[in-house]
Amino acid sequence: MLSESWQKSISARARLPLLATFALTYAATQRPSGAAAGTRERFLVCYSRDDLAAIQNYDLAVLDSDIDADLSGRQNPAAILLGYLSLGELHRGRGYFPDVSRDGVLFDANPNWPDAQFVDMRAARWRDRIVTQLVPAILARGFSGLFFDTLDNAEFLETRNPVRFSGMVEGAADLVRSVRHHFPNVPIMINRGYAVLPRIAGKFDMLLGESVRTTFDAKSRSYQLVSEAGYLWQVERMRRARERDPHLRLFSLDYWDPEDRDGIARIYTGQRANSFIPYVGTFDLTSIVTEP
Repeated sequence: MLSESWQKSISARARLPLLATFALTYAATQRPSGAAAGTRERFLVCYSRDDLAAIQNYDLAVLDSDIDADLSGRQNPAAILLGYLSLGELHRGRGYFPDVSRDGVLFDANPNWPDAQFVDMRAARWRDRIVTQLVPAILARGFSGLFFDTLDNAEFLETRNPVRFSGMVEGAADLVRSVRHHFPNVPIMINRGYAVLPRIAGKFDMLLGESVRTTFDAKSRSYQLVSEAGYLWQVERMRRARERDPHLRLFSLDYWDPEDRDGIARIYTGQRANSFIPYVGTFDLTSIVTEP
């Protein structure tokens, strides 16, 4: 059974195969050059790899880095595109999986998603591949920034076996610091990873809190409110991250029934009251749900 702390901090994106599209926006105080004064910044999350015309309506888009679309023809000219990269585990569907496997840096499969294997984030070979191959490849495809996922795995592994996985949290932090060192001007967003964040304050630009107020329960196949304790736990960690770095921009991703427009509107209102830039989507994020 997963530890309580891991259950609170595990990233839902880490549990989905072939993760795809995020689209995000800057806070109003740090508005992209193309956003009009007084307008509300636009933030979208969508896993679709095909119908991406809608990203033209958003200010900052994070897409799956393997996407085949012509990025230059689909984005808002004033928008910034961030490419997805999982640091803590690797899905077998990624084209570079065989090469990473030969590097000898993969552990056993994620118990929740057998098609994804944990990565040794302490390994120099993994760090070097990220810095010299994976990140440059993302930027070469037209992305102007990076979205880092699955940093939560570091805490999970080190907690599960402190001897075997000693130093995993520090290894995860070193990965982010290395990318920032080699790419000092590239925008970086991180999904959760709360145990790692204190070690990398000032080394990333945006933090995403996932399933902050609402989530999707895979067992019951239903949308649910996060417990009050779980909600407050994540909000507090996001706020602590911004206390360490006042320039950090905070985003939230929640899941809800797209037919319940009033419910979605309430989630948006609540997250904006937290000073988060919110998006509310479907459990699989394969379709765009517009804000009411």
